[in-house]
Parts: sequence; structure tokens; C-alpha cells
Amino acid sequence: MSDTSVANPSQVPSGIDTAAIREAARNLDDGAVTAGYKGNREEVIRMLNNALATELVCIARYKRHYYTVSGRDNGTIKAEFLEHAEQEQEHADWLAERIVQLNGAPDFNPATLLERSHAEYDDSDDVQSMVRANLIAERVAIESYRQMIEKIGDSDPTTRHLLIKIMAVEEEHADDMRDLME
Repeated sequence: MSDTSVANPSQVPSGIDTAAIREAARNLDDGAVTAGYKGNREEVIRMLNNALATELVCIARYKRHYYTVSGRDNGTIKAEFLEHAEQEQEHADWLAERIVQLNGAPDFNPATLLERSHAEYDDSDDVQSMVRANLIAERVAIESYRQMIEKIGDSDPTTRHLLIKIMAVEEEHADDMRDLME
């Protein structure tokens, strides 16, 4: 009868070298970033910080619109602006968290937000101008996220997944704003 003992666990048929993985994991300085990370971390962090700036500008725009829209017929629009501001805040939090996971520093500097943001701020007083500005900003965000996703490709699946998740919500926001257009 042949020897059926278990082979060295680091040499399992799956092709995964667990011994090498375990050894590399002992480098604790990089936190969540392992030796197998294929992305250009500095470039990804820069993209994420620009996306963070965009989300922060969008929060400010939606909040301003929420607080300044008035009229008894605009309750639905006002509620939509607040909901979008809250969701943009969630996106900003996710982006900041991912930047930290990549050993970067989230950039919340208000002095540079507008120059780093893909979207523009809007201080319209007319409700339909507000809706239009938000629809344009959502379309800018969608295309920006699409391009970031394309650029990252398969090099950073976690960031790619996060950007896809955010982009899907931005598409819903664009639909909402389009529906509010007169």
C-alpha cells in the first residue's frame, strides 16, 4: 500500500504557496496592502482623493440646495436633495476609508476641494437650476468613476468594486434628477 500521508501544506494542489504568503504577511507595515497588490498605489490614492473632493463638493451643493429650496410644492425635491447629500457623505466615508487602507491620507483640505473636484459647486436660487446643476454633476461623477474603473482595471479589485458600487448610486441620482426636471 502506498503512503497516503498529507503533502506539505504549502504545496497544496491549488497552486497557492501558503508558506510564501504567510512569510510576506509578517510585514505589518503595509496593513491591508499585501505583496500581491498590483495597482499603482500612489496613483490610486490620488484618484481616490480627487473622487473624495468631488463627493465633498457634491455634499455641499446638495446641502445648500436642500436648505435654500422653498415653496410648498418643492417638498419632494427638498427631500431628494437631502437624501442625495446623505448618500454622497457615505461615498466620501467609503473613499476616505479605502485611502487609509492603501496607506494614504484622505485629503479634506477645504482650500483645494474645488480644484480637485470633478464636479462644480452651484449656488443657484431657482429650483429647476438646482436640479439641472445636480443632474450635470451626477453625469460628471458617473463618467469620472467609469474612467477610474477602466484605468484601475484588474490591478486593484477592492477599489474597483468600491467605485462600481458608488457609480451605481450616482446613476440612480442622475435618474432622480432627470425625473425632477420640468
